Amino acid sequence: MFELITWLACLTNMFSEKKKAAQPEFWVVAQQVPKSPKATFYSKLDETLEGFGFAEKVRRICAPAYKQTNVGRPGIDPVVYLKMVMVGFFEDLPSERAIAARCADSIAIRGFLNYELEENTPDHSSLTIIRQRLGLEIYQEVFALCLQSLQEHGLLRGKNLGIDSSVMEANASLRALVHRNTAEQYWDYVKRLAAEQGIDPEDASAVRKFDRKRPGKGSNQEWENPHDPDAKIGPRKHGGTDMIYKPEAVVDLDTGAVVQAEVNPGDQADHQELATKVFEAQQTINEARGEAKDTLTVETVTADKGYYAVDEMQALQHEEIKAVIADPVSNRRLDKLQPEQRQAVQAARRSTRSKYGKALLRRRGMHIERSFAHILDCGGMRRATLRGWENLNKRFKLAAAFYNLSQLMRKLFGFGTPKQLMALARALFSLLSDLLAINATLITRLAVQLRFRSSTALGARLGRVTADKLGIRCSSTGCKGRGRWRRRSARQSNGFLCRGVGCGRVSNAPDALNTTPVPRSVGQSYPFFVRRRAHARIIQ
Repeated sequence: MFELITWLACLTNMFSEKKKAAQPEFWVVAQQVPKSPKATFYSKLDETLEGFGFAEKVRRICAPAYKQTNVGRPGIDPVVYLKMVMVGFFEDLPSERAIAARCADSIAIRGFLNYELEENTPDHSSLTIIRQRLGLEIYQEVFALCLQSLQEHGLLRGKNLGIDSSVMEANASLRALVHRNTAEQYWDYVKRLAAEQGIDPEDASAVRKFDRKRPGKGSNQEWENPHDPDAKIGPRKHGGTDMIYKPEAVVDLDTGAVVQAEVNPGDQADHQELATKVFEAQQTINEARGEAKDTLTVETVTADKGYYAVDEMQALQHEEIKAVIADPVSNRRLDKLQPEQRQAVQAARRSTRSKYGKALLRRRGMHIERSFAHILDCGGMRRATLRGWENLNKRFKLAAAFYNLSQLMRKLFGFGTPKQLMALARALFSLLSDLLAINATLITRLAVQLRFRSSTALGARLGRVTADKLGIRCSSTGCKGRGRWRRRSARQSNGFLCRGVGCGRVSNAPDALNTTPVPRSVGQSYPFFVRRRAHARIIQ
């Protein structure tokens, strides 16, 4: 009983419950306030932004949107707003509420925003007001500013461009669709049509069967969503039908930089105004380079079959720009085309089948799909939380600009996102552990060859590899048993005892070792030591 009471007393003295203070301290020493370490991702991002004067240039760009008066409370710094949206891109946060909560919670992000612990970070409503205040042309200038930083580090060529579009799910539902003419809900409209055809509108199965056979039931000319009129009915990325937008990006195929970003309506064809989009991308490149607007540096434009349009390719080839776009029609009748159109089709066919054209098509899939994966899937924009074409276009332009910043950080520091920084640390740790394991194995093998007991124990402590774990096979003819380290008496030397049935042979020869250390790659789970004779032959 006394021991039990003593044990309970030790537990009570082992730790004390942390309770909330009745009254917080009135004075706090500045040196005692916790701070974020300097080796975080956001410290490197802040260093990158300071490298090309991001804050000063952004304030100069956004100055026309603010009144130069001393009346009222000062507005929030637009640099803080852009940095908070930057956090949402790198942290995969889809909504402005999530961005505001994350910025208020993290000490590292507070240091990135230059906010002290006693200061309140901007609320999500402040982000909405700033987004509505800044015009679309300001977002385009911020995008050009980030593109200019890539030009300073040689990450912008502007010769070979690729263009593609993806799907963004709108913040709208098909259940809320109303008819443009009658303002009826979808199922009310279907029930009225079914009643006109003699079908009982109260019979749900009969009404759905009638709706499945009805042609043109999902037309954007007849239906719209009252909460987001700009969203259109269309197919999603992985199948199904929903309210969507089409984000489109023009990428430099030599460096992977996004040179133009735009959100199009969900029912717009890809090939529509292809030449205009390419010329606008050329103007953005000229603005980033500080060249004249009429300068033409684009030599090739690569796209998939959805962008194939004879008139658009003819406009590009008129400016001596090669169109590397595959023809979706394999047996196209060239004799029914005009001479200029026939020439454009044949030139595009030669470019697609050429060696450089196939290389550009491979680079198009690599760079463009990677940009969409970072911006949409890992940047919180695959499923939109904002409504309206203008709001989504602003957000997509900023996401494309921040993707270019990640490309710049990847060149400067070797990583462009927080996940890449963590993966780099894991790879370095795995490489170090592999080197230690290889050294421990070599020490163990050297100890076996020289018959040093102390060295063998040292190798076992370093790499946690003992002689029992080494793949040692018996050298007797016909025996496939594995060896095991056996400590014999003081008069006899230690050796490897075979555990094969009816063998029991003891061997001290170094050639009995049949184990080769193989370094483990990142992400693989096989052990450090692979017991194969082929590896043993390579080392011998």
